[in-house]
Amino acid sequence: MTLLLVRHGLTAATGKTLAGWTPGIHLDERGRAQAAALAQRLASLRVDAIVSSPLERCVETAQAVADTVGVPVTVDERFGECRYGEWTGRPLTELAKDDLWPVVQAYPSAARFPGGESLAETAHRAVSAVHDYNTRLLAQHDTPVYLVCSHGDVIKAILADALGLHLDQFQRIQIDPCSLSAVRYTRLRPFVLRINDVGGGTAGLRPPEDATGDAVVGGGAGEA
Repeated sequence: MTLLLVRHGLTAATGKTLAGWTPGIHLDERGRAQAAALAQRLASLRVDAIVSSPLERCVETAQAVADTVGVPVTVDERFGECRYGEWTGRPLTELAKDDLWPVVQAYPSAARFPGGESLAETAHRAVSAVHDYNTRLLAQHDTPVYLVCSHGDVIKAILADALGLHLDQFQRIQIDPCSLSAVRYTRLRPFVLRINDVGGGTAGLRPPEDATGDAVVGGGAGEA
């Protein structure tokens, strides 16, 4: 079976503040265009199910695909954003000065956000949900393909698990807005087919002048 992992499209907050579970954050014009383009890329693919984080930016991205491939969207909180607690809504430039930031960068498996959850808990619920849907859909289809629309850190955690990486290595994975990643699960092992596919081209390959080596918590805004 094949799992398609899609990060939500751009919002006004993407790459600036850590939106987390803040309600009412919708795709902006750029994000809607990204979602429409992704939907067209997937138009010829048979998709058996579409699952989304409950947050608006994900539901709107997933719905754009659903409208094209003719499959309804199921909402599942297990694919929701990490609960960042007191970090929620704060500028990323401010968070980078927090004492917890180096832990999130180098030892994310030990990172617990004040008033929120740990990255390990986020990873556990998301990976458990993937295995749940794998079992459920395999009972209904011979070679199911399903799409999950979620968030940068959640997708990185699922991919790290599929790659057999410790969670402390998940910051090595980049997941841009409205990117497509794909994992094929078999009885023996998962095969990671794509990571952070944004449709080709060379944009983003040249490093930015202000590159620090830090991963952007929440995923960042890509080339926006």
